[in-house]
Amino acid sequence: MASPALQRSPVPLQRLSTFKDKPTTTSATPSHPATTTSTSPLETFASDPIFFAFLSPDFDSARFSSQALSSGSAAARAEKLQEGIHLLEKQLRSEVLSRHYGLLAQLSSLKDAESALSVIRSGVSTLQSSVNRVRSEIAEPNRQIRVKTMQLSNIHKTMELLQFSIRILRLSKKLRDMMATDGTDPEKMDLAKAAQLHCEILSICKENELVGIDELDEELSWVKETGNKLRSEGMRVLERGLEGLNQAEVGLGLQIFYNLGELRETVDTLINKYKSMGVKSVSVALDMKAISASSGVSFGPGGIQRSGTPQIGGGAKAKEALWVRVSECIDHIHSIVVAVWHLQRVLSKKRDPFSHVLLLDEVIKEGDQMLTDRVWEALVKSFASQMKSAFTASSFVKEIFTLGYPKLFYMIENLLERISRDTDVKGVLPAISQEGKDRMAAAVEIFQNSFLALCFSRLSDLVNTVFPVSNRGSVPSKEHISRIIIRIQEEIEAVQLDGRLTLLVLREIGKVLHLLAERVEYQISTGPEARQVTGPATPSQLKNFTLCQHLQEVHTRISSIVVALPAVASEVLSSSLGSIYGVACDSVTSLFQAMVDRLESCILQIHDQNFGALGMDAAMDNNASPYMEDLQKSILHFRSEFLSRLLPLSSSTVTIGTETICTRLVRSMASRVLIFFIRHASLIRPLSESGKLRMARDMAELELAVGQNLFPVEQLGGPYRALRAFRPVIFLETEQLGASPLLQDLPPSVILHHLYSRGPAELLSPMQRNKLTPLQYSLWLDSQGEDQIWRGIKATLDDYATKVRARGDKEFSPVYPLMLRIGSSLSEDSRLPQKP
Repeated sequence: MASPALQRSPVPLQRLSTFKDKPTTTSATPSHPATTTSTSPLETFASDPIFFAFLSPDFDSARFSSQALSSGSAAARAEKLQEGIHLLEKQLRSEVLSRHYGLLAQLSSLKDAESALSVIRSGVSTLQSSVNRVRSEIAEPNRQIRVKTMQLSNIHKTMELLQFSIRILRLSKKLRDMMATDGTDPEKMDLAKAAQLHCEILSICKENELVGIDELDEELSWVKETGNKLRSEGMRVLERGLEGLNQAEVGLGLQIFYNLGELRETVDTLINKYKSMGVKSVSVALDMKAISASSGVSFGPGGIQRSGTPQIGGGAKAKEALWVRVSECIDHIHSIVVAVWHLQRVLSKKRDPFSHVLLLDEVIKEGDQMLTDRVWEALVKSFASQMKSAFTASSFVKEIFTLGYPKLFYMIENLLERISRDTDVKGVLPAISQEGKDRMAAAVEIFQNSFLALCFSRLSDLVNTVFPVSNRGSVPSKEHISRIIIRIQEEIEAVQLDGRLTLLVLREIGKVLHLLAERVEYQISTGPEARQVTGPATPSQLKNFTLCQHLQEVHTRISSIVVALPAVASEVLSSSLGSIYGVACDSVTSLFQAMVDRLESCILQIHDQNFGALGMDAAMDNNASPYMEDLQKSILHFRSEFLSRLLPLSSSTVTIGTETICTRLVRSMASRVLIFFIRHASLIRPLSESGKLRMARDMAELELAVGQNLFPVEQLGGPYRALRAFRPVIFLETEQLGASPLLQDLPPSVILHHLYSRGPAELLSPMQRNKLTPLQYSLWLDSQGEDQIWRGIKATLDDYATKVRARGDKEFSPVYPLMLRIGSSLSEDSRLPQKP
């Protein structure tokens, strides 16, 4: 409790008697501080130019006094300061009065705190004395406990040391007995068990730091020597197993090193060893100094003979030696890759018999490359580097590998195929991925490009020799063309054992064929002399015939070679063979077109003949019509002057499937002649009975002339069937035409045009209705389809029907409904397809 002296006074205002000036106004309620509306002294000082300096944190009284004295108004300033002091005292009194009860409460709290603190001091002193007494009582027992604990710890360490030492001695004795028993015959020694004992002994020593014990040190020295022996025997077993691809021996060797705790390090050492062997093999294979020494040829730097040219017989020996070394290198790479794959295969299958840990997981961690990938990557990198160096530094090696690239490529392909075949085991990863194979193939790509460039150069030089740009008028002989074809065939045969290389060579051949087509196209003669068909063959035409036959020979023989190759080969050469074919056609197309125009002009003369004549004289006349005689003469002239040179063999010997370029053009011309004749024969009106007989004779003469001089008509297909069908059709009655099966072999437009000849004169044909000449109408027919032709015919039928109805007649000509029925079948697309 607080002392009475600290209790509050009932009259707090009595304690204010010490102040000189009492405040004029005080608050009636002490708990609420008095409030004034006057300005705070501090605010007044802040705005006053004299008192403002006292509020600054760096106020200097000496400087202020000096300024006051020097200003000449020191008395005024002193009076001003007294007023400020009085104002501050007044404000301080007001603050004390307004916080009277709070100040008294804080004073009471300080008294209570001082009393409690004295009690605490007394308690702390008592506690300290008690602690000192306890400390003095337990110090000796604590010392004794520490001493006994240390003794116990030393005893335990000694006991453990003795236990581990005894354990090591027992294991060492067991290892000695095993080595002594099987030492005479290492093949019967249980190397894996011995390795396990060795590893266990060393592990115990390392974990427990058993050093400085004389007996153990002597034993450990022997154990380490035994470990070296186990490593040597284990490596010998492992290498023997890899060499013979014996899974049991490889597994035993791996188990030995796993038990020794050195599996990963041992496998890494083996892989590095195989890498070094492969890299060295590649370097030795392309060592030109060694090659020259073994073949007796003297080479300078880079494999070039010091004389600059090969010695007689020396180049052949060096070449043979180089190929032998490359072959040996390829075999060595194969054996290395297969051995590493075999090691990887055993690692992926074998597990430790006690822990069941997969050995591969101990060797390869997540994110590591497979063993075969490591070795293959190093081999490919070395092989590519050596090949690049040989290409740039040795012209001798460059020439051999460029000329013999197919052989080099086959070696690489054979290597990849052998590795794939020998490592193709179900459930096991192959030794090399497709990406790895591509990298090896890319290593010799520099020689591939050189080989392809050389192939193109050989062929293009031959083409430039046969078809020089400077001499347009020269025509090569058949032997020159045969030489080009034989050279192309040799290039294909040199690489046809490999599909990929064949396609690459075919692309180069395609470029050469394009070049050949360009050169021949440059040699082709154009102009009126090349298109004339009325006189004997001109020199320009004979030249074009020869060029056409040359290209035809190239196209035929190259196509026959490509047939024996895979289908993709045809796709590669399709563009270039198309160019050859197109230029060959262009060389004679203008001539054939002139022939067709000439024959068409002869057929157009049919409209100048009178097929409507009546009487027996016209019927009994067995002579061909004048236009037909002209047509026969023209065909015979074409045969003797032109076709005989383009088609040396008789056209009757041409069979389906052996059609040449010129044969195709002749076939097309023969078909056009038959179709053109049928078209214009159907336009003839009027057509009397004697006129029908005369037209039938003309058709027979036409069939004979075309078959004997142009093309076997039996092989023309649709045009020949149409000609054979049109002859009996013209003799049928109109009523019989609708149901005749012969109509299936004739175009609908031919039937419709022929029906005009059976109709009345007021039924005008489209040619008459539009006042066209036969030639104009024929050109229009060539540009229109059957449906468009029917529309023109339908317009004439509508005109005819309008005329009949205008006269008041109710009956139409019999041909009218028949023509409508035939035409309606066209518009509905219900007509049966024609036979091919």
